Amino acid sequence: MAADLVNVGFAELKTPDQVDKAFAQSGTVLCVVNSVCGCAAGAARPGVKMSLTGAKRPTHLTTVFAGVDTDAVIQARKHFLPYPPSSPSIALFKDGKLVHFVERHHIEGRSAEMIADHLKMAFEEFC
Repeated sequence: MAADLVNVGFAELKTPDQVDKAFAQSGTVLCVVNSVCGCAAGAARPGVKMSLTGAKRPTHLTTVFAGVDTDAVIQARKHFLPYPPSSPSIALFKDGKLVHFVERHHIEGRSAEMIADHLKMAFEEFC
């Protein structure tokens, strides 16, 4: 499940320090909070991968895995405030600031194509 994103260029963030450094990078940083649930496998991961085919895309691609890399996920969620913990979820940062966030309830019940289209719109605005 982790390899699904790593194999297309996502960097796994496994420590709080890696999270802080990744999110502070200049440009845009996409972070996917991956999980073992069905909506991650059926919609979130495929939708994220489809979203990267557009003309604009984030500069940096990162992921943390809920339930696996606990400390990294806790640190990532500090950067996602005021949004509550949610997995899967998708965050987009620009020059170190959170500019877009997709919560689990925006993923559940939606197709991968809908998630991809939603992310492409965010990429057009912020990337």
